[in-house]
Amino acid sequence: MYSTKMLFEKCKVTCFLVCKRAYRKPASNFLDQLRVYVRGGGGGQGQPKFGGKGGDGGCVYVEAVPNMTLQNLKRSNIKKRFIAGNGENSTKRMLQGQPGTDLTVRVPRGVCVTTDSGEVIGDLDVDGEKVVVANGGRGGCMATKWNGKKGEVRSVKLVLKLIADVGLVGFPNAGKSTFLKAVSRTDPKIAEYPFTTLRPQLGVVHYEDLRQISVADLPGLIEGAHMNRGMGHEFLRHIERTKLLLFMVDVHGFQLKESWPFRTAYETAVLLNKELELYKPELTGKPAILALNKIDKDGAEDRLQETLQSFNTDNYPGIPDDLIPELPIKFRDIVPISAAQGTGIQRLNDRIREVLDDELERQRVEMSSNKGIMKS
Repeated sequence: MYSTKMLFEKCKVTCFLVCKRAYRKPASNFLDQLRVYVRGGGGGQGQPKFGGKGGDGGCVYVEAVPNMTLQNLKRSNIKKRFIAGNGENSTKRMLQGQPGTDLTVRVPRGVCVTTDSGEVIGDLDVDGEKVVVANGGRGGCMATKWNGKKGEVRSVKLVLKLIADVGLVGFPNAGKSTFLKAVSRTDPKIAEYPFTTLRPQLGVVHYEDLRQISVADLPGLIEGAHMNRGMGHEFLRHIERTKLLLFMVDVHGFQLKESWPFRTAYETAVLLNKELELYKPELTGKPAILALNKIDKDGAEDRLQETLQSFNTDNYPGIPDDLIPELPIKFRDIVPISAAQGTGIQRLNDRIREVLDDELERQRVEMSSNKGIMKS
C-alpha cells in the first residue's frame, strides 16, 4: 500500500510532467542548415575475358528547386543519407554494364553547399542550378584491373543564405520586426525586450503599381557578432545575398543589459558598420540606408538632431579608436521613422525602391561597359 506522502509525491511529479508537456515551445519550422551523408554509387565489375566494362556508379547532385525548404528535405529523409545507384557488372550478354542511377537532392534556392571543413562546393542561387557532391565510382576496365571502384563518400553541409532585396540590420529591440509588420503582411513576434526575433522572417513590400520588394528581418546582432557571439554567424550569413542593407537604429540609443555600455544612436550605427566589416569587408560596399526609429517617443527630436550632427563630422566623436571602421559605410539616406505609428514609413519605402533601382541601373551600365571592352 502507498502511504499518503508517497501518493502526494507521485501526484506532484505527474502534474509537473503534464504541465511541462503542455507548455513546451512549439518546434520551429524554419531550418537554415542541414548536414547530410552522401555516397556515389560503386562501379560495376568488368569482364576481363571478353573485355567487358562495368557500369559507372551514379552521382549524387544537389539542385535548387522552387517551393522547397530544408525542413521538408529533412522530413522526407529522416536519416539524412543519400546514396546513388551502383553500376551493373559486365556480363557475356551485356559487355557494357549499365550505369548506376544518379540521385538528386532537392534544396531551396539560396543554399550554399560546403564540406565539413567549410570549403565551398557550390552556391545555388538560381532555380535549376545543380552541383555534384559525390561522384560515382568508375566501372571495372583494363585501367582498374577490371575491378569496379567505390563511389565518393562524405558528409556535406547545406547552408541556407536567404535571398532578399533588403536585409534589416540592427541590434535587438531596434524595431525591425515592427517595421516588417508595418510594411508587409507578415506577423513577426514583437515585444519590449531583446531577441524576439530568433529566426529570419521574410516579408514583401507591395507598391501601388504592383512592384514587390522582399525584406528579411534577421535576428538582432550584438557587439562581437563577427566572432560568433549571440546569433553571430547565423545572422550575418543571411545578409550576404541581399541587395540593400537597411540599418534600423533606435534614435534613443541601445543597451543590451546593465553590464553592457550604453550606446547612442550614432555609436550604434558605427558599431554595426564595424561588425559587418570584421565579418566580411565586402558587405560594407553594399548600398545602405539608415532608419532612425522610435521618433514618436519623448525626447526624440533632441536625440535626432544630435545623431544627424554627429554624422556631419569627420572624426567619429566619442568612438574608441579600435571601434572606428576602416571601411565606413556611406548611407544613401538617413530617414527618421516611427515603425509603431507609421511616421516616415512611406518615405522610407520610396527611398528603398529608388536606391534599388539606381543600383540595378548602375550594374546594367557596368555590364554594358565591360562587354564593350571585351569586344574591342
